[in-house]
This record gives sequence, C-alpha cells and structure tokens, in this order.
Amino acid sequence: MPDKAKSVCGRLGVCVRAGYQPKEACMHISFTFKNFEPSEHLRKYARRRMEKLGRFFGKNPALDAQVNMSVDKFRQRVEVQLTGDGINIAASEASEDMYASIDMVLDKLEAQVKKFVSRNKEFHRRDREDIDVYTFEVTEEDGERTITGRDHFSPKPMGPDEAAMQLEANEFEFLTFLNSENDRINVIYRRKNGHFGLIDPIF
Repeated sequence: MPDKAKSVCGRLGVCVRAGYQPKEACMHISFTFKNFEPSEHLRKYARRRMEKLGRFFGKNPALDAQVNMSVDKFRQRVEVQLTGDGINIAASEASEDMYASIDMVLDKLEAQVKKFVSRNKEFHRRDREDIDVYTFEVTEEDGERTITGRDHFSPKPMGPDEAAMQLEANEFEFLTFLNSENDRINVIYRRKNGHFGLIDPIF
C-alpha cells in the first residue's frame, strides 16, 4: 500500500509525517551567510549537530534555530539562536576555520541547553514536591460539601497507561500522578460509564 502521509515539517529542519509522533522536538533550522558564498556542506554539518539538541527537549513543541555564518578577514564567526516555547538561548564563537567555529558554538549552546533543561526540571520538581488532596463529605441535611480531611504527598512519576492500571487495580475514584511523558501533574479518574478520564492541566 503506498504511503500517503504528507510532510508537515520543513524549512531545512527535521521532516516528520502526518500521524507520526516524534520522540524529539522538531527543529526548524534557517541559515544566513555573510561575506562568503553559501555552502551546502556547512549547512549539512551544522544541521546534523543542531538536530542532536532536540533530544534534550523531548516531545516539546517545535524549536526554531537561526544560524548566522560570517567572514571578517581571518575571523570566521558562527552565531546561533534557539527559540521555542519559553526557550531563548544564544551563543557565538569565532576562529580561523568555519567548521571549528561551528563545533565551538554548538558545544557552548549544548552546555546552555543542558543547564536550561536541568534548571527547568528542578523548578518543576520543587513546585510539585508537596501536593494537598482534600476529602469532601456531603451532608444529608443541606447537601453542602464539607472538607473532612487533607492528604499530603509527593506524586509518583509514571505514564498514563501505568496510572490507569494502578487505578483499575484499586478502588480509588481517582489517582494523582506525575506524568513522565510531559513532566506535569495529572489526574486520572473513573467515569460513570466505567471508562477512565485524564485531566492534564496546562498553565
């Protein structure tokens, strides 16, 4: 059967197809060349290294990368800016060889990306350390809900499938967990029809 999936990601970036779920963020890469002729070899070399940075962002929305290469006498400079949802990282390096400049600037950019991702994970970890779950009780007289208790706990990282299995194995009405696929606090709950529902808040 012929493959009818359409390409949905372009502009010199990683190409993915409709219906395909990438394991890494899709990166759109644009190049500019100043004071020398554009080089496809330099494009390919820089692109291969840039695309490897996508693995640090998991399944985040698409990233945009702008790579500027310029020559000023004997100095060959590369400037890179990486932007995305809450991401704005830039680096610049120069040497007497453009390939060496690409290596140096992307090593610097990778170090900044690792620092950004680590700081972001630490922020979310501290933000989710303590979670309060309130228990309500409905009185027969007026039908009002009254807080009768509060549980304090740290959610366990797991995927939605594992959370569904845990909820199915217990008699709980819902389960709060840390979704390991997006690093957000989720709630899976029982619907009246016997199926499960998933609450995935985005702030």
